[in-house]
Amino acid sequence: MLARSVYRMSIRRSNRIASATLPGSQINDIHTPTLPLKKRAASSEAAKSKPKRPKSKSKSTELDDGYQSNGEVQEKEFKIPEVPVTPRKRSSKAASKVPPLTPTPSLINVIRAPYSSGDIDDATPPPDRPVEPHVTNATLVTPGGTQLVAFSDWPDSSPSKTGLPRPTATTNSLLDQACQHLISVDPRMRPVIEKHTCHIFTAKGLAEQIDPFRSLSSGIMGQQVSGAAAKSIKNKFIMLFNEGMDPEKANFPTPAQVAATDIPRLRLAGLSQRKAEYIQGLAEKFNSGELSASMLMKASDEEVMEKLIAVRGLGKWSVEMFACFGLKRMDILSTGDLGVQRGMAAFFGKDVKKLKAKGGGKWKYMSEQEMLEKSEPFAPYRSLFMWYMWRIEDVDVSVMSTT
Repeated sequence: MLARSVYRMSIRRSNRIASATLPGSQINDIHTPTLPLKKRAASSEAAKSKPKRPKSKSKSTELDDGYQSNGEVQEKEFKIPEVPVTPRKRSSKAASKVPPLTPTPSLINVIRAPYSSGDIDDATPPPDRPVEPHVTNATLVTPGGTQLVAFSDWPDSSPSKTGLPRPTATTNSLLDQACQHLISVDPRMRPVIEKHTCHIFTAKGLAEQIDPFRSLSSGIMGQQVSGAAAKSIKNKFIMLFNEGMDPEKANFPTPAQVAATDIPRLRLAGLSQRKAEYIQGLAEKFNSGELSASMLMKASDEEVMEKLIAVRGLGKWSVEMFACFGLKRMDILSTGDLGVQRGMAAFFGKDVKKLKAKGGGKWKYMSEQEMLEKSEPFAPYRSLFMWYMWRIEDVDVSVMSTT
């Protein structure tokens, strides 16, 4: 009994000494046993015995950066986002298969713009005068009203004095001579020539009086507008300089009048800012003498193109049409005209229905080089050859046969 009491006292004393020398946190560390996580151990054992279920992809267990709630990294599957596709319009798809219309018929009638009816409506035959394919065969009118012809004093003056080549035909024989040449080069031209007469190069057609400034200005007015709109703009433009006059008696303004008129007033005729600037710039060139009826009469085909293409607002096609149907030059070929391309392609045996647009969306039935090579034998009457190429594919050129 005594021994048991002593033992108990020693135990209580040891506890008092320990509590007095150690901090409370250390006591807890010493006397608080680490309990095993029975539930976690049980769940891990159960997981081993049960079949694995596919991991849930719910938002509660999957984090935005690819981590799972259990700490494991799982790579997300990348999905290509769906982009809504805008359906193409049928109209544009259909339009790409159809070549654009050639501007030839309506604009040529505007570019011709005869100064007056002159001998066209006269019952008497027009005068028979010398002509040559590479010079201006039309009668040109100066701003002062003077009429100019290429061989005015022939045969008194020699070619060396006039600076012109020797004439090869007359106004009465030029068309027949040109048609015979086309048929001699290719007999297939005969049927289309016999079916259609090109009145532009007849004696009456060559007697048209052309005011170059009026014709070129009218061509600029008619760009990218309908024939009716071009006529309306032209009439308003004339009346700007003939206020209070009878429209039937109003005269087309001279280059000096247009050059002295400011752009805002020119726009009152319905012209855009750019077209008004183009016409005023053209007027300044005629007013300064850089361009003139006399120069256009005697210049070569290349010089006419060089001088007129330098004018803002006049493109190659417009200059070609003016040289051919305004100045009545006989050896002009417009390789950029869609109707000419299509006609030549059909004439030389190509199936135009199978030809497709080239790069850039531009329709091209024949290359420029091929057109030049195939048309070369028809020189120096390629203007007439071009007119018949329009007829090959039934391009409506009836408007070009009337004033």
